[in-house]
Amino acid sequence: MVPARVIATPEADAMMRALTQTHGALMFHQSGGCCDGSAPMCFPRGEFKVGTQDVLLGHVAGDIPVWIGSAQFDYWRNTQVMIDVVPGRGAGMSLESPQGVRFIVRSRVFTDEEYAALEAAGGPVRGC
Repeated sequence: MVPARVIATPEADAMMRALTQTHGALMFHQSGGCCDGSAPMCFPRGEFKVGTQDVLLGHVAGDIPVWIGSAQFDYWRNTQVMIDVVPGRGAGMSLESPQGVRFIVRSRVFTDEEYAALEAAGGPVRGC
């Protein structure tokens, strides 16, 4: 079985559902920047332009795509990314910021078997 490259906690799913009701379809982008630039950023879908240097990790909360910069993906290729939400203010550009919470990333290393299944399934989708 091929594991998901990205998942979300139930708390993050609930926040995503609330944000979807307010803003419509959403998307995430995880860059490799410093400070808040290394946090997962939530945008209305299509507001952030995905480029050829971006990799689609998968979808959370049903159909919310999660993209990551390719340089960051190279570092995290062998880990499962988990989007979580915690109290506190994050980056002003991310949609959850006015709610007094911020999305964060947690991760775990794939087992050898999981990584082999991912590699056998082929590479992830890249942006255009």
